[in-house]
Amino acid sequence: MEKSVLMGGFGGQGVQTCGKLLIYTTAEQDMIATFYSQYGGAMRGGTSNCTVITSDEEIGAPNKKNVDYVVAFNIPSFKKFEERIVPGGTMIANSTVISEDMATRDDINYVFFPATQIAEDVGNVKTLNVVMLGFFCEYSGMVSTEAAKAVVADKMGKKPALLELNKKAFDIGVAEAKKAKAC
Repeated sequence: MEKSVLMGGFGGQGVQTCGKLLIYTTAEQDMIATFYSQYGGAMRGGTSNCTVITSDEEIGAPNKKNVDYVVAFNIPSFKKFEERIVPGGTMIANSTVISEDMATRDDINYVFFPATQIAEDVGNVKTLNVVMLGFFCEYSGMVSTEAAKAVVADKMGKKPALLELNKKAFDIGVAEAKKAKAC
């Protein structure tokens, strides 16, 4: 079964890293997957998004017009990509910066959680992408949460000062998704 997610935000929020961690996780699970990345010319503050598609069969194209999930790190991504979610799909939005009253569709699910605030509470806003990854993996079931956590430890372990913060951020993202699923 094919599943797809589009992650979007500003350059510097870790959107590309989040997508790459997700794709590394699919490799650990011997899944078929594609990663399609787009970003503006600005290193910080420009647009940044990526699409990950997973399947148990060959994938025909690396990018899709409509996706099952959108993970919006910021308001412009929420507004731009909301229309690309398939009916019955899910918008996961960073409620630290995106207000619930911005939702315009009644044929998709919306999940809001304060990702930036959580990253700040963890001790470093740079963990935002890992908070989002933990939340997405647990909420969507697209990949194993345990496998994703192992990938985070492996790939983010090159910066020992941030490793413990990233592990904590991932765990809090997972816990927030469990709460959201229970509602």
